[in-house]
Amino acid sequence: MKKVVIAMDSFKGTMSSSEVCNIIEAGFKSICPHLIIKKVPIADGGEGTVDTFLDVLGGEKIQLKVTGPSFKRVKAYYGILSDKETAIIEMAAASGLPLVKKTSNPLHTTTYGVGELMLDALDRGCKRLIIGLGGSATTDGGVGMAAALGVKFLDSRGNLIPLNGSGLKHLSFIDLKGKDPRIDQCEIIAACDVTNPLYGKDGAAHVYAPQKGADLGTVLLLDSNLKHYGEILEESLGIIVQALPGAGAAGGLGAGLAAFTSATLKPGIEIILNSVDFDNLISDADLVITGEGKLDSQSLHGKVPIGVLRRAKKQNIPVVAIVGTVGEGIEKIHKCGFEAIFATNRLALTLEELKYRAQDDLFATAKDVALYYL
Repeated sequence: MKKVVIAMDSFKGTMSSSEVCNIIEAGFKSICPHLIIKKVPIADGGEGTVDTFLDVLGGEKIQLKVTGPSFKRVKAYYGILSDKETAIIEMAAASGLPLVKKTSNPLHTTTYGVGELMLDALDRGCKRLIIGLGGSATTDGGVGMAAALGVKFLDSRGNLIPLNGSGLKHLSFIDLKGKDPRIDQCEIIAACDVTNPLYGKDGAAHVYAPQKGADLGTVLLLDSNLKHYGEILEESLGIIVQALPGAGAAGGLGAGLAAFTSATLKPGIEIILNSVDFDNLISDADLVITGEGKLDSQSLHGKVPIGVLRRAKKQNIPVVAIVGTVGEGIEKIHKCGFEAIFATNRLALTLEELKYRAQDDLFATAKDVALYYL
């Protein structure tokens, strides 16, 4: 009897990773009722990371109010695992795109709420923080987060700068005297869903700020501000963050965590796959299914499908990708070694129409895959 492992990311804005796994399972079972299926909902440090860890390892979801990306109070959450010492934080829960208006400008958003989540976890006795760096509405280099932990960012006159991407251009001095000492006694792992540097053509501003509402002028200003920020970090703290893979994650929050905490930056997908013992899980599988909402050139930078593919290839297990759409750079993706790539969106429809049909289209695609490969 054949065994299939379904390891899917969410289809962002449409279906959670758990929902995607369930629908694919139903499609497969409609063709092969006796198929052995193991579902592994996965996130890469972005949306769904907390739920993935809690589903697999158990624990409690903590609800609280924090400072949102637009400096207004918002409802947020994080998870504490059953060991009572490990907190799982999605930065997007406090500073994510769904928390801002469509007219929001990433020059003016902050990660302050992320720091508040970290402090709450410390107050509850956590000694290990895993922080997912996906889905941000911010490009502040993590100064908001660090300020919540007690770091002061000052201009040339000794005044506090605005804790956002715009404020970075005024930064002259960094004062660490007020930083909460507990943060340096805590193990912090930043789960990066990308490997981009802090600034430059592949940096946080150029690659991701347009998705957050930035026009070209804003992108150039943010990139200049992030470069200045990196220079001040080097001058003040002796820390060079530009070459650090993932420094540009979440609008530069990766750089901020590396500079102001003991954080190590690791691919989010690797952290999660190790936590669920994925290599052992797939050891007797005949086929692995993976995917996400959009498969494109950015998927090569630490996203779920490529992470799953690499693990399966080591054991010579074929991998089929089921995705919502394919985008630019799909030729490079094909060369990575997928058995096949199936897209659920096959018609020229509006985004709203695609969302309405998403579950039915995914079910139909899963049936097609089962007919071909099972």
